[in-house]
Amino acid sequence: MGFDVELARISALPNDAFYISDFITEAEEDWLLQKVTSAPLPRWTHLSHRRLQTWPSALTKSNVLLASPLPAWLRAPIIEPRFQKLGIFNDSPHQAPNHVLVNEYRPGQGIMPHEDGAAYYPIVATVSLGAPIVLEFYDKPIGRDTAAKTEETGRTNRPRYRILQERRSLLVTGDKMYTELLHGIAETARDENLAPETICNWDLLRDQEVYRSGWSERGTRTSLTYRDVHHVAKIGNTMKFLR
Repeated sequence: MGFDVELARISALPNDAFYISDFITEAEEDWLLQKVTSAPLPRWTHLSHRRLQTWPSALTKSNVLLASPLPAWLRAPIIEPRFQKLGIFNDSPHQAPNHVLVNEYRPGQGIMPHEDGAAYYPIVATVSLGAPIVLEFYDKPIGRDTAAKTEETGRTNRPRYRILQERRSLLVTGDKMYTELLHGIAETARDENLAPETICNWDLLRDQEVYRSGWSERGTRTSLTYRDVHHVAKIGNTMKFLR
């Protein structure tokens, strides 16, 4: 399966962002969902608006990742060979992702606008499974009053950009999209106001006709978010430091 990166560029966005609608096959999607759902219960962290898995482990309080390989099912075929062919992480510190968050969003669930922070190299590659969902980007709030309002409501006015992530798709964002904007998912049972004028990647969607009505009912959507953590420590060195 070959891809032309330039054909996947989201031209409506000011910085480098790429969207590939058919990044994995239906059979691969089914297999990945089976791997996610068969993970032991202690692997899941239950939050108020979603649940997640962290691979290979959570970061320490100082934003360090303990050195450990990702499981094989998160590497092939996504990292090896497809990320490698696309060169997504060629410029990152480890030239490959070393950390994956698996988020599960059920209808009505979402996440408030936030930024991923400096622990990661500013490239995010997300594979969507199970159902489509809209990702929204917001300008960062300016001033204390606006920041307080953001914390209370989870929203910073209207989104500046909206991207529709179909199941089996890959979305890659970085640069100023990572460092200068917040991103979040609205808590709603259906995504509305879907149109070429409101969805940045409309021309790259696999099946635009599905969304001609202007809305889409939410299903259970699982995302695999790949990133490269800057600082990695070997377990032996970490134990020596703790002693």
